[in-house]
Amino acid sequence: MSTFSNRREFLRAATLTGAGLALSRRLPGASNKSVLVFTKSSGFEHAVVKRVDGKPSLVDDTITELGNKNGFKAGVTKDGRIFDSKEFLSYAAVVFFTTGDLTTLGTDGKPPMSPKGKEALLDAVRGGMGFVGVHAATDTFHTLPDPEDRSNRYIARGDRQDPYLRMLGAEFITHGREPRLQDAKLIVNDAKFPGLEGVTSPVSFNEEWYSMKDFMPDLHVILTLDTQGMKGECYQRAPYPVAWARMHGKGRVFYTAMGDRPENWKNEFLLNLLAGGIRWSIGEASAQLDANLKQAAPGYAEIPPKFPEKK
Repeated sequence: MSTFSNRREFLRAATLTGAGLALSRRLPGASNKSVLVFTKSSGFEHAVVKRVDGKPSLVDDTITELGNKNGFKAGVTKDGRIFDSKEFLSYAAVVFFTTGDLTTLGTDGKPPMSPKGKEALLDAVRGGMGFVGVHAATDTFHTLPDPEDRSNRYIARGDRQDPYLRMLGAEFITHGREPRLQDAKLIVNDAKFPGLEGVTSPVSFNEEWYSMKDFMPDLHVILTLDTQGMKGECYQRAPYPVAWARMHGKGRVFYTAMGDRPENWKNEFLLNLLAGGIRWSIGEASAQLDANLKQAAPGYAEIPPKFPEKK
């Protein structure tokens, strides 16, 4: 017997205040394409995706509104069973703000993906579905083993990396501690990418900056983090990508490392870039996609030093 006895039962379970499927209003004359916003937290649950008293999260509401303004529908859910359903394949792209091993119940207690659901996701992207990763999407499906001391995250895995991370383009190692948030300069490597029109480089931005590794060599780098002068061991490395696009088979993949701070979900720079990435992922915007990783970030493969052991 399937998890849901019929389609009507699944849609009833996946309401905005529960599991969470809801479509935004469609603009007159706009594209009929829709995106699925998936925010399950099997690891740490960020404030921006947390639902309080059954109300939509900040990410739910913001991407829904971006859809209203940019001509796409947005469905939102934390229920991993969606990937085993026929409804999943009706979406043009999926947006992930997730953490941990999504095939486990984890922190938020929402139903996990099944192993076949994970395969269905990767197959769908390879076949042409768009994928948009936001912030903690790189803190998802860490390459195993992933012990509590996080020691294996400081080892380059290359071809042995989890297939989800190879699809996405890189893996999260860690972020700053003291301070956790800091101002940094973003080098704009592609000012013509959708949503960045008129932006001049560098851009100053305050964020919980992710330090990452195992960047796929075919990345088209959009933004690079200028690490000079940043505080914390994890930034003692050459500049590295924090926003990029790539093709995974026929699927368009976009990622931005920004999005931790609730305030930034009102920041026009982030919102314009995210809207542009979504529009590109569903084929509603075009972009040059030359592989520029070595030119944009020659030291991208550097692994930063670990934080010192606490005494």
